[in-house]
Amino acid sequence: MAAVVALGFLIGLEFAARRYGLPGPITNQVREVVAAPKSGGLLYAALALMMVVLTWRQRFIAVGAAIAIDLAFLLIRWAVDAQATDGQPFGNGALWVILGYGVIAVTRRTGSERVLLLKGVGLGLLLVAGRKTGDTWLLITSKTRPMVLDQYVATADHALGNPSWLVGRAVAATGPVGFNLLDIVYGQLAVAAVLVALYQLRGVAAERRFPGHHLVRTFLLVGLLGPAFYMIFPVVGPIFAYGTGTEYWATVSLWSPDIPSSAHWAVADLWPRTLSPITTPHPMPFDGITPRNCMPSLHTAWAVTIFIHSRKGPRVLRYAGTFWLIATLTATLGFGYHYGVDLIAGVVFVLTVEAALRSYDRGWDRSGIRLVAHGATVFTALLVSYRFLPLTMAEHPWVAGPLLILAMASVIHGYIRTTTAWEPSTAPAPRPEPQPEPA
Repeated sequence: MAAVVALGFLIGLEFAARRYGLPGPITNQVREVVAAPKSGGLLYAALALMMVVLTWRQRFIAVGAAIAIDLAFLLIRWAVDAQATDGQPFGNGALWVILGYGVIAVTRRTGSERVLLLKGVGLGLLLVAGRKTGDTWLLITSKTRPMVLDQYVATADHALGNPSWLVGRAVAATGPVGFNLLDIVYGQLAVAAVLVALYQLRGVAAERRFPGHHLVRTFLLVGLLGPAFYMIFPVVGPIFAYGTGTEYWATVSLWSPDIPSSAHWAVADLWPRTLSPITTPHPMPFDGITPRNCMPSLHTAWAVTIFIHSRKGPRVLRYAGTFWLIATLTATLGFGYHYGVDLIAGVVFVLTVEAALRSYDRGWDRSGIRLVAHGATVFTALLVSYRFLPLTMAEHPWVAGPLLILAMASVIHGYIRTTTAWEPSTAPAPRPEPQPEPA
C-alpha cells in the first residue's frame, strides 16, 4: 500500500510538473540512468543505504561494480567529447547497481530474502526520489505562487530581534572560509543523514530485518509533507525579499550558481545591513524562478532529525549530530535563506512528525495522541499568528518573542518527557530478599 501511494504521488507530481512545462521527478530520475547526475554523492549515499541488506562480500562487489560502471561512462563521455556540464561525472554506476539488485531480487530471490532485498533497493531509491520530488516541488511553488508573504514573516521576526540580519552580518565577517565551510555542511545534509542511518541499520544484514523506526522514515516524511505548507505560506527568504539574492555571496562562494538576478523584485536592498521597517505588511509579487521554500524551514527540521537520531549512537556520532544542527541553523539564518520564525516552525513541525511516527509504531495511546495534537496545535497557531498578527508581534516584541520561544519549548519538553517514558527501563531487576529456611 505504501509503495502504491508513493508511486501514485510521483505520477501525480510528474503530471503537475508537465503542466508547467517542467520535467517531473520520474523523468529526471530516468534521465540520470545515462545522463550526468545532478548529485553523484547522493546516488552513492543511496547505494550505501541499499547495501545494509548485503553481506560484506556482496558490498565489496557492489561498490566495485559501481566504480567500474562510472569509469566506463567517463571513458565514453571522453571518447565522444560529451562533458558533464549540467551535472557531476559520477553516480550513474551507483544507480545502475541499485537497479540491478532490484532485478536480482525479482528474478533470483524468493520469500523473505526477496522481500528484504527489495526493501533495501526501495530504501535507496526512496532517498533519490525524495530529492527529485523536492526539486520538482520547488519549481512548482515558483510557478504557482506569484505572490509571497515575506513582509508578514519579516515583520513577525522583529519579535525575535531579526536573527537573520544579525547572523548574516556575522557570516559575512568570516569571509570565504566561513561561508564555504557552512555551505558544505548546508548542502550535504542528506549525506549526514545517511551516515546516522547507516549506524542505525548496521544490524540489518545479520538480523535479516529492519528496525521498527529509523531516521530515513522521518527524513522522507518531512520532505513529503513540508512542501505542502510552501504552497499555503509562500515565502522566498530575506536575502531575496530584502536583498540582492544570490549575487550577495557571489564574491566569496566557490560554487556561484548561474541564477538570474532577483534584486529588482526585492522590497529594498536591506539585508543584512539594515533592518526591515515595521509597517503594515502586504503580499508582494516575486519572480517565477525563486522557490517559495521558507515556511517551515525543512533544513532545520532535517537537522533536528539528525540530532535526535544521533543521541543513541557513540560519542563521535553524538558530537557530529550536534555540530550539524548548530552549523545548519547558522547557515539557514546567516545565508539569508530563512527568518527566525521559520526555524521555530521547523522545530515544532519535525517533532510532531517524529512523534506521530513513533506513536504509530508502538500503537496509538493517550500520551501519543496528546503529544501529536499539542504539536499540531502549536504549529497551526504559529502559522496563523505569522499571517494575521505580525504587526502586533513586532510592536510588542518583549511579549511575542518569549511566547514564541515558550511555545516551541513546550513541544520540545512534551516530546522529551513522553518519548522518555516510552523507552524500556534499563534498571537492573531487584534481587529477591533472602527468605529464612523452614525448620
